[in-house]
Amino acid sequence: MMPRRNESVGPGREFPSRRSVLATMSALPVLVSATPAAGASAAVAANVTIDPAAERQTIRGFGGMNHTLWVGDLTAAQRDVAFGNGEGQLGFSVLRIPVHENQADWSREVATAKRAIEHGATVIASPWNPPAHMVETFVHGSQTNARRLRYDMYGAYAQHLNDFVTYMKNNGVNLYAISVQNEPDYAHDWTWWTTGEMVRFLRENAGSIGTKVIAPESFQYVKSFSDPILNDPGALANLDILGAHLYGTPYQNFPCPLFKQKGRGKELWMTEVYHPNSTDSADLWPQALDVGEHIHRALVDAEFQAYVWWYIRRSYGPMREDGRISKRGANMAHFSKFVRPGYVRIDATSNPQSNLYVSAYKGGNSTVVIVAINKGTSPVSQSFTMVGNASSSVSSWLTDASRNLAPGGAIDVSNGSFTGQLPARSVATFVTG
Repeated sequence: MMPRRNESVGPGREFPSRRSVLATMSALPVLVSATPAAGASAAVAANVTIDPAAERQTIRGFGGMNHTLWVGDLTAAQRDVAFGNGEGQLGFSVLRIPVHENQADWSREVATAKRAIEHGATVIASPWNPPAHMVETFVHGSQTNARRLRYDMYGAYAQHLNDFVTYMKNNGVNLYAISVQNEPDYAHDWTWWTTGEMVRFLRENAGSIGTKVIAPESFQYVKSFSDPILNDPGALANLDILGAHLYGTPYQNFPCPLFKQKGRGKELWMTEVYHPNSTDSADLWPQALDVGEHIHRALVDAEFQAYVWWYIRRSYGPMREDGRISKRGANMAHFSKFVRPGYVRIDATSNPQSNLYVSAYKGGNSTVVIVAINKGTSPVSQSFTMVGNASSSVSSWLTDASRNLAPGGAIDVSNGSFTGQLPARSVATFVTG
């Protein structure tokens, strides 16, 4: 979590922030037609070519954070909405949980994690602070009470992380990976790490951790924090997932050339964000379309393999406080429900015209999933050509101002080509069948 989001960190406590949290708006009606409004003239965009033979990254999943100490646990019904993949569910396949500094709090995270795994999700964990006895204070700029892990406690801290892995396993939750530290470079209210400290811990201590290791989870995908890890063979050997957050990261800074050069055999995950803010209700439209574009760019420009939101249930999150899917959540679900773990992103014409963003993925049995986001104010009649695909039809789902994940009728495919209708300010998913 990147500070200070005006977010509750305990009963009655709020972070002093430039961002405030607004109440969610009422649910919007769900209709079923996916055609442009009567009389609307659809612009014709350049053809989108999709090449299933041109493989990019393997997708690990989409999901969010559950932090029981700060915002309370998901209810049993909300767990199913988040991680189930039926009608009215988000289809999330990644759950992120905290590694509480006090072991007495660890049991709080078990119930939701177990249910997520029952739905087939992957669970990862991130710490905000080590146990208090492992921490010392120091001066960090103008902060006189900054915290850092004592240098003589690196081994003990690795054991603390290992103990959490073991505890969760003994309670039915096999963690896929654990992080060294949440946002070590923006840690005013938790534990700071320098790049050198992170490299040292990875090189000397992370190898003893009994699951995959995530680092450094920079709050803004700051390359000067992650590059030294990639450039240190010893640290890199003990890193499994390069994790990053994208708070305010400009799109031009999404790519990481050094990871492509040095990260062979490693995974690249976006482990936390909310976008564009925490001040607006997640049901504002067309603002919620910014989430769709952000996911598109994270997968296409940055080539992340996972996209993980901050709180799953929040007024600005994918699930409203009443447990219903928000407009932002619908944007996420256009990816998470259809682009399943193990699918592979494939080449597609990503920006056939201004304000139109397209990405494509393939799964087993020659399934192709296309997600198209039209942020423009006019409808678009978009042609798609899938190279070498023998499908006879595609199914579609649409979200716009008045519809959430509304199913459309089957669209005929001829010689791998079909035309999809993209209403103004909408997101659509097409799946070969």
